Amino acid sequence: MDAGEWSLAALAALAGALTVATLMLVPWRLRSPTRAAREAVLRQVPAGVVARGRALRSALRPSSYASLVTGLVAPLLLGLTPAGAAIVRWVAEPFGSHWLAQAVLGGLAVLAVPWLATLPFAAWRHVVVRRFGLSTQSWGGWTADLLKGGGLALVLGGVLLAGFYTLAHVAPDWWWAWGAVGAGALVVLLSFVFPVLIEPVFNIFTPMPAGALRDELLVMAARDELPVRDVLVADASRRTTGLNAYVSGFGATRRIVVYDTLLREARAGEVRSVVAHELGHAKARDPATGALLGSVGAATAVVSLFVLGQWDGLLHLAGVDSIGSPEAIGLVAALAALAGLVTRPLQNLASRRVEARADQHALALTGSPAEFAATQLHLAAVNQADVHPPRAEYVLFATHPDTVGRLAAAREAGWRGTA
Repeated sequence: MDAGEWSLAALAALAGALTVATLMLVPWRLRSPTRAAREAVLRQVPAGVVARGRALRSALRPSSYASLVTGLVAPLLLGLTPAGAAIVRWVAEPFGSHWLAQAVLGGLAVLAVPWLATLPFAAWRHVVVRRFGLSTQSWGGWTADLLKGGGLALVLGGVLLAGFYTLAHVAPDWWWAWGAVGAGALVVLLSFVFPVLIEPVFNIFTPMPAGALRDELLVMAARDELPVRDVLVADASRRTTGLNAYVSGFGATRRIVVYDTLLREARAGEVRSVVAHELGHAKARDPATGALLGSVGAATAVVSLFVLGQWDGLLHLAGVDSIGSPEAIGLVAALAALAGLVTRPLQNLASRRVEARADQHALALTGSPAEFAATQLHLAAVNQADVHPPRAEYVLFATHPDTVGRLAAAREAGWRGTA
């Protein structure tokens, strides 16, 4: 078989493996709350909480949809026309149009266009969350975070572009095979190093002071048979009034991280409930599952790119000769944007099932449906969540069960009264 035939065989194998892994590792069969339970708890949510959440969502909706459309249209214009290739050639021209200059400098220039195009909508969203009191971040802090994120993307993107197009340059027929292995390994690597190297760039973490709450969280983790390196407090209050916590890392790097806002605004039982949910992710090995599915997904994407690159009509639209050419980075970005549009609803559905399982774990670990319900109501009030979003938006965009669904789960676990 030639490289094209091998790539089709590899794509079929990877797609099959991804499908099987998704079916086996995502809790699709987890029972959802009944409609009657959802309707019953909706009447118990304070009207003010419902109104504030809907008001915030209405205010954010124009910028969110505008950003979504712009983030799709910009790559399509760059990749399905010769515009992307022209930008790559123009940027690399002062460097003798060397292929590596095209790959790194031209590639970064093309990828920066959609980011810059959506930047005004990100600023618009910041205006809205500041107006609603959900963000405490000044424009200076917002800009600093933007530059930090942009800097990290610049470095990581430059390395990835150089690596990818080096493979395409030295192995024009087989880069997809090496690229698939490299992409899969990189996803796994980033899963391990993110909490150690990336998180500290954006937040300052300090050990939670010794005391009853810290001891309770460690005891809860021990009861779950989850070794935890430390319990840390993140200085989230310099950005937001929102309440949250998470468990990050694997094995020796695993730690419980609690927002300082959660410690300040929530009762001890509510902190326990939030952390119990996050321990549920660790107990079910959700980070490892995410890394595995992400790894296979990344490998599948690389091979798919090579297969699609055999379509002459697609290459003609982009004004390039090969999908492995640096001039085709716009086409790559366009295909990635389309793939994201198609697969995101399924990814979000899987995420909601995983989050619902973590909710069930929290209910079992704390043994207090009333505490869980009180926590969800408090989180909805402070985070100004849309407790019962429109069905279409929920299906397409929600990564977590809505508040009504979570309260219904608590009701079915034994909670009956208002929290």
